[in-house]
Amino acid sequence: MRIVQLIDSLQVGGAERMAVNYANALSKVVKFSGLIVTRKEGLLKEQITDSVQYLFLNRKKILDFDAYLVSRKYLIHNKITHIQAHSSSFFWAFLLKLTIPNIKIIWHDHFGNRPNISNKQKFILQLCSLFFYRVLSVSNHLSNWAKKELMCKKILYLPNFVVLNEENNQVFLKGTKGKRILCLANLRVEKNHLMLLEVAFKLKKEFPEWTFHLIGNDNNDSYSALIKKKITELELEQNVFVYGSFSNVNYILNQSDIGVLTSNFEGLPMALLEYGFAGLPVVTTNVGEIPNVFKSDFGFMVEFKNEKLFLNALISLIKNPERKEKGIKFSMFVIEQFSENAILKKFLEYCV
Repeated sequence: MRIVQLIDSLQVGGAERMAVNYANALSKVVKFSGLIVTRKEGLLKEQITDSVQYLFLNRKKILDFDAYLVSRKYLIHNKITHIQAHSSSFFWAFLLKLTIPNIKIIWHDHFGNRPNISNKQKFILQLCSLFFYRVLSVSNHLSNWAKKELMCKKILYLPNFVVLNEENNQVFLKGTKGKRILCLANLRVEKNHLMLLEVAFKLKKEFPEWTFHLIGNDNNDSYSALIKKKITELELEQNVFVYGSFSNVNYILNQSDIGVLTSNFEGLPMALLEYGFAGLPVVTTNVGEIPNVFKSDFGFMVEFKNEKLFLNALISLIKNPERKEKGIKFSMFVIEQFSENAILKKFLEYCV
C-alpha cells in the first residue's frame, strides 16, 4: 500500500487530527505514507513526523488548475495506490481519480451532522461515491446513513484512535489545582458552549473555586464574540477562561480534573477519547457514537441541550469521592479499545 491522507486544512479539529494520526501511524507499516493539505495549514503541521511525505497545495478556489496539476504530479511520482480523503476533501479526491483512474479512494467521514446536509451537498456526495473504493465512518449512525444514501456499499464503522505526544509549548491553566474543568471543543455553534456558560454560572454559586477552561480553535467570529460577551454578562471572568487551540493537549489534560462535552451533535469526538486516555472522569451529552462507547463507570452522560441535567451530573461528579477511579476506568477502556495498533489493524484488513 502506498497511501496519502487528504485534508482541507491543518487547523486543530477532529478530522484534521485524524488525518495526521493516520499519516504518522501508517508510515510505520506501509511502503509510503503521505499527507496532502489542500487549502490551509495550521498548528497540526508540527505533529507530522519526518517519515510522512508532506505537500501543501494552497488551493485558492474549488477548481484550482495549478493545485490540481501539483497534486496529480505528486500522486503519480510517488506511485500512490490509495487516497484516504477526510470529510469534505472527497471532492478533490474525486477530481484526481478522473485522470488517475487506477487510484482507490477511501472516504473517511467525521462529520456528525452528515444526515442533515442539504440536498445539493448530498447529491454531489452521492455522485462522487460512485468512485469510492471504501467508506469509513466514525460512528454507527454515520455508517448506517452511508449504507442507505451512498452508491459505494463497502462501508465500515471504524472508531477514531487517540495519540497524545509530548507538548513542546507548555500551557499553564489558571485556577486552583484539583478543581479544573476542561472543555476541548472548537468555538462552533454545535459545541454549545453557551449552555456550558449557564452551567458555570449556576455552579459558581455552590462551588466558586471550580473553574472552566475552554480549549479550541477561535475564529473570532460572531459565535466567539457571543461566548466572550456571555462570560462578561454572567461575571464569569474569574471562572471561565478561553485559551485558543493547541496542536497537542497532553500537558493541558494533565492539569485538568474533569472533562466536559456539551455538543448538540458529534461523530466520535476526539476530545472524549483524549479525556479517557488522560484518565479524566467526564460529563458528556448523548450524541453521535458517544452512547455506544461511554459507560456510567466513566462519569455521566445526559440528554443534549438539557442544562439542568448537565449541571446536576457535574455537581454529582464533583462531590463523588470516587471521581478519580472513574477516570482510571475510562483510561483503561480507551487504551484497550481505541489504541493506534487496534484500529490500524482493522483499517489495513479492510482497506488494503
